[in-house]
Amino acid sequence: MSLMKRALVLTSENAGHPFRRTLKPHILNVPKADPVPEITDKGWWRQEDTQLFAISFAAFFTAIYSFIA
Repeated sequence: MSLMKRALVLTSENAGHPFRRTLKPHILNVPKADPVPEITDKGWWRQEDTQLFAISFAAFFTAIYSFIA
């Protein structure tokens, strides 16, 4: 028996799924994405991760301290 060797990448637009072949070309056109906005440096305290860590630490400390006291 011989194995069929096939390319993994489709080289032809017609070599797609039968449903996609039935669609009109304007449906398959993908609009260009909006440019990614620049990330501004908000400082170390204004970052969401820092605030979440501080709130979680305070809540955990308060809960544990209330169980001990």
